Amino acid sequence: MPDLLIEIFSEEIPARMQKRAAEDLKKLVTNGLVEAGLTYASAGAFATPRRLTLSIEDLLAQSPTTVEERKGPRVDAPEKALAGFLRGAGVAKEDLGTVEEKKGTFYVAKITKEGRAAAPIIAEVLEKTIRNFPWPKSMRWGSGSLKWVRPLHSIICVLSAEDGSEVVEFDIDGIKSGRSTRGHRFMAPDAIDVNNFDDYATKLKSAYVMLDATERADHIWHDATNQAFAQGLEVVEDKGLLAEVAGLVEWPVVLMGNIGADFLDLPPEVLQTSMKEHQKFFSVRNPKTGRIEKFVTVANRETADQGATILAGNEKVLSARLADAKFFWDNDIRTVEREGFEAMAAPLANVTFHNKLGSQAERIARIAALARDIAPIVGADADEAELAAKVAKADLSSEMVYEFPELQGIMGRYYAKKAGLSDAVADACRDHYSPLGPSDDVPTDPVSVVVALADKLDTLTGFWAIDEKPTGSKDPFALRRAALGVIRLILTNDARFGLDRVFDTQLLAHRIAVTDENDGVIDTLKEILVEIADHGLFGAAFNAITDKLDDTQTEAAKAATSGLPETSVDLLSFFHDRLKVFLKDEGVRHDVIDACLAMDGSDDITLLVKRARALSATLATEDGANLIQGFKRANNILTQAEEKDGVEYSYGPDIKFAESDEEKALFAALDTSEAAIKPAMKTEDFEAAMSAMAAMRPSVDAFFEAVQVNAESDILRRNRLNLLGRIREICLSVADLTKLDG
Repeated sequence: MPDLLIEIFSEEIPARMQKRAAEDLKKLVTNGLVEAGLTYASAGAFATPRRLTLSIEDLLAQSPTTVEERKGPRVDAPEKALAGFLRGAGVAKEDLGTVEEKKGTFYVAKITKEGRAAAPIIAEVLEKTIRNFPWPKSMRWGSGSLKWVRPLHSIICVLSAEDGSEVVEFDIDGIKSGRSTRGHRFMAPDAIDVNNFDDYATKLKSAYVMLDATERADHIWHDATNQAFAQGLEVVEDKGLLAEVAGLVEWPVVLMGNIGADFLDLPPEVLQTSMKEHQKFFSVRNPKTGRIEKFVTVANRETADQGATILAGNEKVLSARLADAKFFWDNDIRTVEREGFEAMAAPLANVTFHNKLGSQAERIARIAALARDIAPIVGADADEAELAAKVAKADLSSEMVYEFPELQGIMGRYYAKKAGLSDAVADACRDHYSPLGPSDDVPTDPVSVVVALADKLDTLTGFWAIDEKPTGSKDPFALRRAALGVIRLILTNDARFGLDRVFDTQLLAHRIAVTDENDGVIDTLKEILVEIADHGLFGAAFNAITDKLDDTQTEAAKAATSGLPETSVDLLSFFHDRLKVFLKDEGVRHDVIDACLAMDGSDDITLLVKRARALSATLATEDGANLIQGFKRANNILTQAEEKDGVEYSYGPDIKFAESDEEKALFAALDTSEAAIKPAMKTEDFEAAMSAMAAMRPSVDAFFEAVQVNAESDILRRNRLNLLGRIREICLSVADLTKLDG
């Protein structure tokens, strides 16, 4: 069977598009061939800055002949229906057969599609692929109708077998397929004729083109690390930059250059960011000092002077870039030393966070107040937490962060240290944005944890307050990520607090922020806010304050806080949904979490997760799984009996009415389990409580096996139903098992 080689040769394809383009070429061509009946053994796609290549091995030389049996109308159908069927099937009436079915006799057409040679099928599929290629951005080049990401120069399309090769001929806007390509733009620009993929790859390598992006990346990393190691240095790993640079060159030549002495004292992150963003340079670090002392650049050609001219040019350009960075750094340091770090945040009063949520300065004030409030939860000093919250975003108005937004937080730590603030405050400036994703590290220093929680909770309550919640796949303010960040911060640090109270406090703070200062109700709202902070949830605080007011003032307060409790409940439900997604990776089922949500304390994430993990572990055991079935059986019997009798069977059963050993054993098992469960639940030892519950399983199974609940004697029946009621009561004291599936 023949092999197929395809190359689409053009001007430079953007590095960020190459990998996806190679995958799309492979997918579109192979799918098209298979749909046309041409199967194959394997396929591989490759990309360089100037070419997309596809190699397909063991392709069928011809598509198979197929016979399709198509059912038509009944033989007594109108002539128009039959004529339409004949046109669609492409057959004459005399070629039709018939088939007998229950509903009558129907015409049947056998449609034979003769197999076709591979070449014309390939030409059709490839032309369709090229004309409809899904580039993120493309435009029309020349006078034709073809759109491509960059000007298209040539197309190789060659079928090869042991007895030779042939060009699959077609023409797209004047570009005719052939077997000719070109090597490196500068080092081997002449045309090269190829016969098959092996010949193609070998000749390209000889013409200074590494076809495989992985090979180019490995070559770059190997040479860069070897050169750094020879000088006692190390290359700062950056997989994203490595993949990008591998897409910028066809023949990578690694060169190591020097950073000017004036710039070596800049923060390493500044050097790394400037060199990466502006020059696509790798940073080279001294492992003993942590300083960035050199850089690695990757040229696209070999030169007679071993890259000296290239390095000299790059060093000159880099010096100009770093001079700008040093200017920003020096200006920021002067501001901090002269005015203090908090003063750097002053311009944020004129920066809008959101048109319905006020300025960044107003947001910082809310975060600082919340940080002070929740600081004791994780053992942080309240004054230090409040200060950290006030300065955590001060670097947003710095010149360095204005130039390099990705350094926000990182620069804040440097400025905080220059201002003489504590390590805890400085670290909070850097870490309060974390975690940014599911694999990001979670802060553990108490002050950093408090500020990170306050920042994310203010964001969430703010956007809930203005009804800007995620919908479907849309989440423009990354609120799902913020909620997941809160969950990870709480669980990693074993923080214990009720989200309800925090939500009520922050939602009311947002409501106050949008209330006119001259409105007479604002003083009442502020009093309610203080009452929540001191004593608990919104409802109790509202009643405590409005009890002192007249009816008019109370009604005004109700109007001003309308919908606030419902918003708080909705936000907590959103958190529970994110928690289900988070725990799914641990194997904790959604229904297990629902069973725990029905219990008190569902706004305490740490408590909720401890209970859910314990229940999940219990269900994974044989006793636990079987007990759940016993509970469901008991609950079903009780539900039916209570509905029928119009009473609730929740009164204590009496052991004196127990007749069988199994019935008496169940009494004893329930007493034993209840004695263990109650203290375990008080101390939140959910593993022990669940284990004690699961221990009832043998007695419950034996009871149902030997005892008839609905006995003829009303006394025995009621006593046994009350015994089932006790099973239900004990089990429901651990979790709402009625929520479990199955």
